Amino acid sequence: MTRLDLKPGDIYLTKGTSLISRGIRYFSTSHGEARTEANHVGLVTAAGTEKSATIVEALTRVKRRRMSAYSNSTSNQVAIYRPINVTPEQIETIVARAEQYVGDKYGYLKIVAHLADWCLGGRYVFRRIAAMDNYPICSWVVSQSYADAGLNFGVPAGAASPDDIMDFCTSHPEKYMTVHAMGLL
Repeated sequence: MTRLDLKPGDIYLTKGTSLISRGIRYFSTSHGEARTEANHVGLVTAAGTEKSATIVEALTRVKRRRMSAYSNSTSNQVAIYRPINVTPEQIETIVARAEQYVGDKYGYLKIVAHLADWCLGGRYVFRRIAAMDNYPICSWVVSQSYADAGLNFGVPAGAASPDDIMDFCTSHPEKYMTVHAMGLL
């Protein structure tokens, strides 16, 4: 594989094989929509290769680590998208906001809110109620970071799922370029 040069603001999405990963994909697929490809999303916050770039993601806490966590995986597929036509100031805002979440506890209640909204046909009801900024989930970190820079993924920031983010990136090539299509790194 060709070495990837990742930049701050790049969005990566993953497709895992665990039961939880498959459940997230199932419950984030809208009624009548094609099967969801991504169950997790995060941001590149410092440039590097697919092994050395620094990422921020929400796991049990929001963490900063190396992209090598995914480049060494044989089970997690990864897609990477880069925003285009954005200013250096917007990238700085996105990265700064993502970094502010580092150390925050994971927002498990937001996962329940996503499930409850899925039961209502995807309406943005319970996710709006559970909009607790101090308890982020992966898609919250990415969507709120981009919202601070005046950017969105076609849905309210608090309603975005990894699937919404991936769908927006793939359907808007004038805004996002594909750095790496879904597959192993």
